[in-house]
Amino acid sequence: MAHITDRLYERKWGVFNHYLAGRQKQDWNARVEGLDVKKLARNLHEVGAGYYFITIMQGGRYMLMPNKTYDDIMGVEPGDCCPKRDVVMELGEELAKYDIDLYLYYTGDGPHFDEIGWQKFGFRYDIDEIWTPNGLVPTKEPITKDFVDKWAAVLEEYTLRYKDMVKGWWMDGFYGIQFGYTPELIRPYYDAVKAGNPNAICAFNNGVKKQAERWTEYSEFVAGEFNDYNYIPPERFIDGAQAHVLAPLGEKWSRGDTNRYDVNFMSDYITKVNKNGGVVTVEIHIEPDGSFTDEQFTLLKNLKL
Repeated sequence: MAHITDRLYERKWGVFNHYLAGRQKQDWNARVEGLDVKKLARNLHEVGAGYYFITIMQGGRYMLMPNKTYDDIMGVEPGDCCPKRDVVMELGEELAKYDIDLYLYYTGDGPHFDEIGWQKFGFRYDIDEIWTPNGLVPTKEPITKDFVDKWAAVLEEYTLRYKDMVKGWWMDGFYGIQFGYTPELIRPYYDAVKAGNPNAICAFNNGVKKQAERWTEYSEFVAGEFNDYNYIPPERFIDGAQAHVLAPLGEKWSRGDTNRYDVNFMSDYITKVNKNGGVVTVEIHIEPDGSFTDEQFTLLKNLKL
């Protein structure tokens, strides 16, 4: 019987990049203008990736592509927080030439560490308060329905623009204990994704776990965030969701530009996960122009799968 995640399952493995402005003010427009989508797509094709994830944002005020809803809520002009170039549309078109699927990364906490961002959207938190030596604790001011409605509206503008060009979404920071997310507060994001593409699939991340878990019924594939490549899913579906592993190839997320593993280890690991029905997403470093480091590019290009 067909399953909505069959397309992801058949792709077997892909690449994930954090493409972010960071917390320092910079000419974000210029940086996005410098992203060579042709080179990026060509390199992904050369390593044999079946799909590709890229971040839209992660906690800051800058988005990867234009969004009028976001600009209006923030009270800024086009080109301030959102670049004028629609680099995702261009990237999607380039990836399609190589039959590589495009997936996007979104969050559940919005522009929380930007002063204007948290004031306009209505959510912020202190990471040192919720991640304590004694375990996870709730933030003092949990997620509200007003925040969710605003932030899901930003997402929906993107999904309606890209439609079936985007095959799925990896949704980070949808924490239950820490932020107060419930299925009812997650549903608007799921609906926003389906508004643009009913066949797009979602994964809502509730943090790093010891094994893959399906956090909510709205996760059609498990987020599967790990800090290493030790876990192997026992079968294709985890509580009804496609088994999926996401972990960094380097020592650090986003900034790890060398390899912790050799090509034989990664080849063996991906093969084992695929044999059990799972999918592996390899997070690697990306330069502002879209290029990869020679070391990581060479390893992926020489995988024996």
